[in-house]
This record gives sequence, structure tokens and C-alpha cells, in this order.
Amino acid sequence: MDKDSKSWNIISWTFGLLFLVIGILNLFLIHPVPGIFYLAVSLFYLPPISKAIEKRLGFSIPVWLKIAFALLLLWATLAVGDLMEYLEDYI
Repeated sequence: MDKDSKSWNIISWTFGLLFLVIGILNLFLIHPVPGIFYLAVSLFYLPPISKAIEKRLGFSIPVWLKIAFALLLLWATLAVGDLMEYLEDYI
């Protein structure tokens, strides 16, 4: 998958916004530390910020590694995270 392709752009926005929402929920409902972590992770997926970071650092993270990390992080969040236990009562 080409890093500048339209499908990668959609996937990147999806993961970025998803981690942003998870970060905000963790920040207010669980604890600030995981909230700040997820907010920081979301920056690496949002395309404008990701491109600025790559330009500033001079290298980029491979697409397959970003996807693998996002899936692993989502699995950990939804499977054993405190946020899922908190929201279980409402779902």
C-alpha cells in the first residue's frame, strides 16, 4: 500500500480520530496518563501532523508497522483496558 494513496489516507484518518476519541475518554473517565498516551499516539496517525513530524525528523514509519501497531493497541484497549470495563455497564 502506497503511503500517499487515498486508501491509506482514509485508514490513517480513521485510526487517528479513533485514538483521539479514546484518548479524550480516557482523559476524563479513567486517568490522565493513558489519555495523554492515546492523544500522543493519535498525532502519528493524523495525516497533516504525521507529515510534519516526518519532515521534522527526516524519516517515516512504515505503513505496515503503523497498521500493526494500531491493531495491537486497539486489541489491548478493547480487550483488557479500563475504558472497556467502564463502558461495559452502558453497552
